[in-house]
Amino acid sequence: MTSLHFSLTDEQLNALPVFGIAGNFAEHLQQAGEDADFTDIQTETPNAPKGIFPIYIPHHQGQLGIFPLCHDKILADFQHPIHLQAEPELCLLLEIGYDEYHAIQTLTPKAFSAFNDCSIRKPNAKKISEKKNWGPCSKGISQQWLACAEFNPGSTLAHYHIASFLYRDQTCIAYGIDSPVEGYSYFYQQLIQWMVQTFHTQTDHGPLENLQDLLQTAGHPKQIIIALGATRYTPFGETHYLQPNDELLVLVYPQSESTLHQTLQKTAGRIDLSNLPENSLVLKQTITAL
Repeated sequence: MTSLHFSLTDEQLNALPVFGIAGNFAEHLQQAGEDADFTDIQTETPNAPKGIFPIYIPHHQGQLGIFPLCHDKILADFQHPIHLQAEPELCLLLEIGYDEYHAIQTLTPKAFSAFNDCSIRKPNAKKISEKKNWGPCSKGISQQWLACAEFNPGSTLAHYHIASFLYRDQTCIAYGIDSPVEGYSYFYQQLIQWMVQTFHTQTDHGPLENLQDLLQTAGHPKQIIIALGATRYTPFGETHYLQPNDELLVLVYPQSESTLHQTLQKTAGRIDLSNLPENSLVLKQTITAL
């Protein structure tokens, strides 16, 4: 298979608004203790995502205007008790088509990558974004992207999985459940249609924010990044928060005969990244105290 990896510079990333989707993987919100935030949010079906939230908005005058993406570390203030959890997920680079009124008409996936929507668990936070962007290096994204020629059940992406591991005290522990990307509640065209509709209709309500206002602040960009939602946690990931000096590994990889679990066993607690399947995406971050 020919590699389709490419990179985006920090300058390019700085120009791209970043959003996330809440509740697009069954049971994740319950595990994260955030399902109560959405009791007043009505969805078209019980398994539908709850909404789209902002992570980074270029030109925003508030906290959302601080660029949070980082390839190699998460910075956080551990001087006070903090409940910090990784959120391993898939993100898409999407091209936007607008109508004459600057309303989104089309969203076209151009590439995908590995993402860590790292979150501070804050009970009773007014907005999701308050838990997401607390400053530089509060989010993770792989340096590498893979081009996405198609976004449908028969595409190359259909064979990909999301896995995550935590290195602590010289031990490697599965953090998120190894999950196929097709495990998302909404994916492919159902997801695209839902995102277009949500950008049209989502207002400032409960934990959610007005998306059209945010796009206007960003200058109606031609492209955006959207993180599609975190996988379910393992029992360890659900009950253990991140600590300084932890190392987090998020992998988006094509399923093959040699699974990551087999690789993990063969390398005595360390995943040999050189033996990953071709066209895997790797995000490795060290948790660092400010």
